[in-house]
Amino acid sequence: MNPVLPPPPSAALIRREVAGLPRYDPGADPDQVAAVSGRSRVIKLSNNENPFGVSPAVSEAVRKALADGVSRYPDPTGRRLAEAIGRHVDVPSGRIVLGNGSENLLELLCRAVLDPGDLVVTQAPGFSLHETFPRVMGARVHKVAVTADFGFDADAWSDALAAGPKLVFLANPCNPTGATLTAGELERVVAGLPETALLVLDEAYGEFARSRPDYPDGLDALRGLERPWIVLRTFSKAYGLAGVRVGYGVASDEALVRALDRVRTPYNVSHPAQEAAIAALGDHAHLADTVRRTALEIERVSRSLRDAGLRVVPSSANFLFIDTGHPADHVARALHHAGIIVKAWREPGYETYIRASLSTPGDNDVFVRWLTEICAKGTT
Repeated sequence: MNPVLPPPPSAALIRREVAGLPRYDPGADPDQVAAVSGRSRVIKLSNNENPFGVSPAVSEAVRKALADGVSRYPDPTGRRLAEAIGRHVDVPSGRIVLGNGSENLLELLCRAVLDPGDLVVTQAPGFSLHETFPRVMGARVHKVAVTADFGFDADAWSDALAAGPKLVFLANPCNPTGATLTAGELERVVAGLPETALLVLDEAYGEFARSRPDYPDGLDALRGLERPWIVLRTFSKAYGLAGVRVGYGVASDEALVRALDRVRTPYNVSHPAQEAAIAALGDHAHLADTVRRTALEIERVSRSLRDAGLRVVPSSANFLFIDTGHPADHVARALHHAGIIVKAWREPGYETYIRASLSTPGDNDVFVRWLTEICAKGTT
């Protein structure tokens, strides 16, 4: 019998809110999966990364930024990038805030806005950091569940907003489902917001959905409103810059940007990241090609999985939310033996679901074959 060890001295120093938080789950380690599977190449479908690579202009911009030297700090204001984004979205650069990925901006918003006991409303199933960062600040989090067919529950949202949240996190498309809100559904959320609430519209996967006729552009929907809001976007997904970490927010006013500047680290976006993002913004053809190829694979893989009897949520992003009919952790471990990494979903009510991002057609075929075989045989 193992002895019960006393807690380390540092445990008494940790805030109660932090001690109870779950660790972020990035998915299995590729090296460990390679060792388990005995395969030299692992298919990683756990992080919604872009399998088609970055624009050649991005590669050249990063090469030049590194050649210029990395011994000096980057521009803390990110002026050139903020101006480029401002031109891209037709907003003054003073209303642009940069982050070390858009998740960094989620954290800054919670640090700047929330007091202990404040209420935050978000989605379920949803991105874990929409819950974790508010809880770090001692806030309460209410998650509004989707309908049985993963649609928008208007009545549930109305009730949640009537409770008086200070911060509302709304992802469109939603992670992990890939589902989107229509313009009317977004309007209903906005109409129900208390005057004192800050709406955070997380459009990390918006580039994949923007060509769909029923998808509302968040900036177009919010830019005329006389109330606080911020739209978050990232270069990590459709643009393929996950490794350099750069995202941005477009705020309703410059005062909100100044508040976020006060709580962020002054050099939160590196010089290579800023240069890479500027180059990525300029290559419209590469982005369009990535979105087109992703949409083709989403449709093809979804159809194959449904034909095999699996439930797949219709997705407007670069990933699929799949009901395996078995404990998701068991399915994920079985896939590890095939050299495939997916994200097992552990949110209550969705423990049989996995989230799998799309890769190249060949990798996707391997994933479909193994997943359908595992689900047909069972995981015990």
